[in-house]
Amino acid sequence: MAVESRFVVIRNGLEVKTFMDKKSADEYDKMLDMADNLSQVFAQSSIELSDVASEELSIYLAQHREEVLVALLAKKPTKIKLDNSEEQANELTEKTSLEAVAPIKPKKTRVKTKTTKLSEAS
Repeated sequence: MAVESRFVVIRNGLEVKTFMDKKSADEYDKMLDMADNLSQVFAQSSIELSDVASEELSIYLAQHREEVLVALLAKKPTKIKLDNSEEQANELTEKTSLEAVAPIKPKKTRVKTKTTKLSEAS
């Protein structure tokens, strides 16, 4: 017999969504909390929004909170990650351009020699 753990997000006594891991359920619940807070902000504003529009806008903004924070200048935008081959090409280009400006000087190496005296065999 198999046992499955499921995490259910319940809002106002109703099951909203079921998840297989706790982290996803917590993230979704947090997003819904943010959407509720945004709905309250919209309700207090002078802008007339229908209940449906207010709910949809609140959920959209909560789901895209990172972009909203960047737009509000509360957070710096994240750098776009390049795949490994593009990163290597960029590094090679930067390295080549730096070498053209300041060529690499060869390092002087010192060679240590170790001499050992062999004792006479008896």
